[in-house]
This record gives sequence, structure tokens and C-alpha cells, in this order.
Amino acid sequence: MTNNLEKVKTGNTETEKLHTGTSFHTHLETAKTLADIFEVVKAAVWESRRKSRGGLMLGLANLGNHPQGFFGAFYPVGSNVIVMNKIPLERIKETRPEIYKPYIFHVLLHEYLHTLGYLDESGVRKMVLEITRDVFGDEHLATGIAKDTTHFFHNLVYPGAAWQPDDMRMELVPGFDRGSTSYIG
Repeated sequence: MTNNLEKVKTGNTETEKLHTGTSFHTHLETAKTLADIFEVVKAAVWESRRKSRGGLMLGLANLGNHPQGFFGAFYPVGSNVIVMNKIPLERIKETRPEIYKPYIFHVLLHEYLHTLGYLDESGVRKMVLEITRDVFGDEHLATGIAKDTTHFFHNLVYPGAAWQPDDMRMELVPGFDRGSTSYIG
């Protein structure tokens, strides 16, 4: 995927931007890793909002379940880490592989917007839908997820069952924010 991205200066940092001749659809479809999908997220935000942030890490952890739903991920405000719930991720990959990449795009986009200082949940959900619609159009699965997550993930919620995992150890995803690695010495 990096071959289809170009380095562009944005203020004092360098980010990767999608070449104009290649679609966001193609980049998401050909993404092989969480880091690849995150590059699509960053490019979409840059395209839509002209904002970026480097130096982020992704942690995967078992975040448990709540009767009203599950946490897809969260961003501890002021940190440089996004923590993603690995249980729904694994379950989606096994049961609904066609929405695996759109789901990851959706969750990472939501949390990336938080890292940029957008903290109002309702406002972030609206921005996620706007950005997703802008880069993928109305018919893409990622846009459908942004419109109504409950339609896609009802089989991941265990109503009446709240549980916390015994082990909430977080594993960091290596090479996650590739666009800023040249600045780490």
C-alpha cells in the first residue's frame, strides 16, 4: 500500500497522502494490516479536514462486554495510544469477514478524530459519517457502519451479559503509525 501513497509536508510533520489517481476503495481493499488501514484513515482525514497527527500507537486488549454493547476502542485523552478491543475484531474476522476492514476503518477513524482534539462523541460520530461518505460514497460498507453500527454488530453484543476479562493486558501493534516513524531517532 505504501507504494500508492506519497509523502506530503503538513506543517512540521510529514504524512502520507493517497495519490489522486487511486481510490480510497482500492486502498482499503488492498490493505493487509491494521497499519495499512490506519494510513487510509489518516489520508481520509487529511483529505476532508486538512488535519493530521503523528506518533500514535495502537494497543489491542480484551475490553470485555456490556449489556448495551461493546467498546470497539477508546482513546485516553492526552496520550498517544488508541486501544482497540480485540475480541470483536477477532469475532468479526471469523463471522463477517466482508465487514472486517470497513469496521477497522470506522473504529480507527473515530478514535483518530479524538486524538486530533475532537472529544464530543456526537460530533465525532457525525464527522465519521461525513468523512466516510466523502471518501467512499453512500453504498460502501464503511458508510453503512458509520450510519448505523447496530445493524452490523447485533451478533457481537451479548444482552444481559456484562463481563470483564481476567487479563486486560495490552499488546502494541508494531509499525502502526508509519507516517511518523522517520522522526523517531
